[in-house]
Amino acid sequence: MSATLELAKQLISIPSVTPEDLGCQRLIADRLSAIGFEIEHMRFGEVNNLWARYGDSTPLFVFAGHTDVVPTGPVEQWRSDPFTPTIDGDIMTGRGSADMKSSIAAMVCACEELLKDGKQLYGSIAFLITSDEEGPAVDGTVKVIEQLANRGETIDWCLVGEPSSTETIGDVIKNGRRGSISGELTIHGVQGHIAYPHLAKNPIHLFAGAQKDLCEEVWDNGNEFFPPTSFQISNIRGGTGATNVIPGELQVQFNLRFSTEITDAAIRQRIEDSLDKHKLDYTLDWTVSGQPFLTSAGKLVDAARYAIRSVCGIETELSTSGGTSDGRFIAPTGAQVIELGPINESIHKIDENIDIRQLDKLTDIYLAILKKLMI
Repeated sequence: MSATLELAKQLISIPSVTPEDLGCQRLIADRLSAIGFEIEHMRFGEVNNLWARYGDSTPLFVFAGHTDVVPTGPVEQWRSDPFTPTIDGDIMTGRGSADMKSSIAAMVCACEELLKDGKQLYGSIAFLITSDEEGPAVDGTVKVIEQLANRGETIDWCLVGEPSSTETIGDVIKNGRRGSISGELTIHGVQGHIAYPHLAKNPIHLFAGAQKDLCEEVWDNGNEFFPPTSFQISNIRGGTGATNVIPGELQVQFNLRFSTEITDAAIRQRIEDSLDKHKLDYTLDWTVSGQPFLTSAGKLVDAARYAIRSVCGIETELSTSGGTSDGRFIAPTGAQVIELGPINESIHKIDENIDIRQLDKLTDIYLAILKKLMI
């Protein structure tokens, strides 16, 4: 059994459902401490975070990841216990196997291999590991980044081990992510008897014009790295359940995944202008969960391309598709950020799994990136 597979199995065996860590970070810290990393445990609220650093010079390369996993869903629907890593042929099943405990195992083992001969590094290596990525993400990476900024520690390159691959390991690198802004909108009307509409104001009817405009709005045309910004309504609630009552209010939840061609401030202004144009009485609360970021050509992307070509014999694709990741907290510091990890087909699903043949390849890719940048 390879060292990466062995460590991955140990981590998967720990039922660290978000925001719990339950000892994963201690296990990681012990392995890193043994090869010379300085260990710092940072706890914010109910969340455990790990900052481990080897060296104190610049540039600083950071492996970022999370030990928390999403809930299992109905355990009886799994082929085996979700927290007992089970290997059938080349497939290992277990919650966190793809997202993203195998990546963390590969990161640790790559560093063990790199440092075993006491090589002199060009710069330093660090790990930023949280147990608050799958949850609200308020006491995890974002707080560690704040702490680092307060003491002047600057990240130059960051590799997030999220499952980026689609068909084969290394075929896709995420070199950016769209921003995400959500709105909680309430349209205020006047409740009344459905037989006397002149005595009421139906908020569902009142919103119809604005809804049409917002859904048809061309927010931007995207660019070579990002698709056009997308407006989507996720939930609409209105009415009392009775057929003879005009509701007094309508609640609408919506989200926009936006590109670097537009700002969250511009989105807010355009939506509020549309609501005002239709003379609606409304309240609107905004949540920005991440700004768009992009790492274009540079040393980190070049090193990743080189490593994947060397290890896998393929040319990788750069992509900004998908949801958000903790890269959104790291990129605003000025760091170059990419995401590179296992195949993402089974993440968050019943019977989440990984092909164990990927594990040593992923370790070799991470090792090749480190050698390209640090030696």
